[in-house]
Amino acid sequence: MSTMLEVSDLSHRYGAGDKAHVAVNDLTFTVEAGQLACIVGPSGCGKSTLLRAIAGLVPPTSGTVSLHGDLVTGVPDDLAVVFQDYSRSLFPWLTVAKNVEFPLRWTKLHKAERRKRAASALEAVGLAGVGAKFPWQLSGGMQQRVSIARALASRPALLIMDEPFASVDAQTRFELEDLLRRVQREQGTTVLLVTHDIDESVYLGDRVLVLSKSPARIVADLPVGLPAERDQITTRESAEFVTLRGEVARLLHGPASAAVADEAERELVESEEAVVKAEAKS
Repeated sequence: MSTMLEVSDLSHRYGAGDKAHVAVNDLTFTVEAGQLACIVGPSGCGKSTLLRAIAGLVPPTSGTVSLHGDLVTGVPDDLAVVFQDYSRSLFPWLTVAKNVEFPLRWTKLHKAERRKRAASALEAVGLAGVGAKFPWQLSGGMQQRVSIARALASRPALLIMDEPFASVDAQTRFELEDLLRRVQREQGTTVLLVTHDIDESVYLGDRVLVLSKSPARIVADLPVGLPAERDQITTRESAEFVTLRGEVARLLHGPASAAVADEAERELVESEEAVVKAEAKS
């Protein structure tokens, strides 16, 4: 695999002097082409600041970001972002098809090709036939599908997603998670997804980058050994999923919490062993 994204010694602070707030501190990691990498961390740890720096929306205080070998100094043409608040990212006065086509207006594509790409992207997210509707005529989950379709229509080298499913109900969230994994595998898209949901990071990711509390730093980079084909019931009930979810939770809650969890687990094992020995003697 080739490296799609390379983040080197990235830091970002707001303000200056004694009152400066360090949001991101000396982060270094890479994302390989075609990989779905999840970043999980506590609220307020600097996840969104990290994404803005990667997307070229804010310049890092120090360090660098490179996309397929090119240094990011502004918003790259071949990068797309899906935000959490779909209601603000879609234009209510444009039809669904026009919303998906919108970023393509600044490319060299002819109008017919733009329409073809928009229709193909909508079909990929299960919204074929709704292009003539307006966003306000769709449910929240369908609107977020439109946002994903718009991002995919530009065929980005890297798709960044900032807690994209946090604003929908649980059932819709499961449907969108499965949609993302299916589309990502079919199109080979490189995805960097930020979430504060531990289960979501494990279910979606090929790997999970765990961040500390603010200022954000990487405390673990965990490969996800789950099968490529996943479903919301069997996968979440599997021993591999439960184990990895527990590991991420321990890391997020810090060494003290991890020690408490390990001690509780040890006491449980000892208790079970005592029961087995007592039963054997009787």
